Amino acid sequence: MNHSLLRATACAILGLHGAAAYALDPLSYANYEQVKTRALHLDLKADFAKKTLTGHAELTLDWLDKNARRLDLDTRELSISKIEALDARGRWTPVKYSLDKFDDEKGQALHIELPTQAPKVRIHYRTAPTASALQWLTPAQTLSGKRPFMFSQSQSINARSWAPVQDTPSVRFTYTARIQAPEGLRVVMSADNDPKATGKGGWTFTMPQPIPSYLLAIGIGELEARTLGGRTGVYAEPKRIEAAAYELADTEKMVAAAESLYGPYRWGRYDMLVLPPSFPIGGMENPRLTFLTPTMIAGDRSLVDLIAHELAHSWSGNLVTNASWKHWWLNEGFTTYVTTRILEVLYGEEVATMNLQLEQEEAIESLKDIAPEKQALLTRDPDTGSSTYTDEGLAYPKGAWLLRTLEQRAGRAVFDPFLRGWFDGHAFQSVTTEQFVAYLRSELLAKHPQVMSDAELDEWLHGPGIPASARHAKSQRLVALDTTTAAWLKGELPTAQLDTKNWTALEWMKFLNDIDNKADAARLKELDAAFGLAKTGNDEVAFRFYRAAVHAGYREARPQMQVFLMRVGRQKFVVPLYAALRANAEDRAFAENVYKSARERYHPETQSSVDKAMAK
Repeated sequence: MNHSLLRATACAILGLHGAAAYALDPLSYANYEQVKTRALHLDLKADFAKKTLTGHAELTLDWLDKNARRLDLDTRELSISKIEALDARGRWTPVKYSLDKFDDEKGQALHIELPTQAPKVRIHYRTAPTASALQWLTPAQTLSGKRPFMFSQSQSINARSWAPVQDTPSVRFTYTARIQAPEGLRVVMSADNDPKATGKGGWTFTMPQPIPSYLLAIGIGELEARTLGGRTGVYAEPKRIEAAAYELADTEKMVAAAESLYGPYRWGRYDMLVLPPSFPIGGMENPRLTFLTPTMIAGDRSLVDLIAHELAHSWSGNLVTNASWKHWWLNEGFTTYVTTRILEVLYGEEVATMNLQLEQEEAIESLKDIAPEKQALLTRDPDTGSSTYTDEGLAYPKGAWLLRTLEQRAGRAVFDPFLRGWFDGHAFQSVTTEQFVAYLRSELLAKHPQVMSDAELDEWLHGPGIPASARHAKSQRLVALDTTTAAWLKGELPTAQLDTKNWTALEWMKFLNDIDNKADAARLKELDAAFGLAKTGNDEVAFRFYRAAVHAGYREARPQMQVFLMRVGRQKFVVPLYAALRANAEDRAFAENVYKSARERYHPETQSSVDKAMAK
């Protein structure tokens, strides 16, 4: 069957037409237009010595094509020992299977040949020690230094490295699991976690709501739990649990704030897991158990916008999911917009506007490093994957800016019900940009055509940069800060007279952004002496200070920077710092020596990113 005919058949099977027509995910081998996974059960044993998970995955299937007899799954480096299918008599029978040649980006297609349309298949396998989703930490890489730790990062297409699945956000499934782990270690998953569980006989989990594979998550380590509210809590290493509980105290209020805007929270509990420092990103919105970087623990709750962002994914991303990574902005742009709205409810308009202005300014600054063809929210090529369609980081602020523009022009009385209707009407579904545009036109623009023309919408989705029609956020506090910064840079305002006692972390972040590449080493030394910036406990502020220090040649900050690079594994911080150091001949040897020691502490994704930065 040719590709176009296959796609047309899929559309007919699924009842999709026009703009919402079915589009196969180019990053998946799965034949989910013929058969879809409805439920997954994992029965696995964790072996820290071998750095493997061993056991089986059982897939419950819905057959969409009455003639199909093959199940194609995504895998990466899985060692498969046997595959069985459930026959009409309820017996597990071995079936034939084959693996395609390995592809560096997509892994291997697993083809399972079935004599009949089996309701279930069971795949017995072992993960590789180099599984791209899993990081196995030695005791030395944890806070206590006593017990090992393992965690997953399945997004975007790494779930296939620890479970044979249809690894595409177009497929959603419920799951259950039984995980065996060494005594003394707790297992948690993106499912219903019981803080009173002991793990005797294995740790068991149920996820009753259907999720895409990239939200499949696991963590195993020396963990304690703290309750934050009636439906919120946090897990962390024993030495970090009290600081985490303090920092996350407002989580219950955040859930209520989000519900007041976008309807009920539909996932039961909202718990969080604070991971070891090597976690490569800020947070991962795994349902029922958000994974968080410890870099958000500043001691003063000044970085809780990260929590608001991951919580917002409970509506945008987890509840309504991009159908493929080409439509990434539907997850992250929507979530970034919702984050600002949550912050406004909780902390007021000025705090939200400061956060928004900084976000927009950093987006504009990033454009100089992004090729114009990667500045669109969406390409016109239907077969483009996430690695080639756009800059992933830009999708956050640009997508949010589009929604903000619609809100400003339509008014919240119109826009808020519109956006809630999008979440309610597409709950637990995977969607495309074409579906959103169709909804936008029918539910908002048809009634309020003055809000946005087709030409401007096309510019937002397919054009480079930020459209000239976009209104920039302006915080009065940050406008005042601009005056202070300009005077300081000109030498008209001495460092000793900087009145910073009421500055928020956001104001420090903007100040350091604005003096970067403008202040020399002497001025950076003055700042450091006056405010102890090289030793700050706020990692967002510290990163910006170290970046400015590298550009200014302020090398007295190197000892603290080295500690930072050894302690922190978040890509957002370490990759730009190594790149800045590598760009200067006088800093190159220092960067290489630090990285030589720090590399083993980093997640494989971070290692890959820094390797590329160091090679340039």
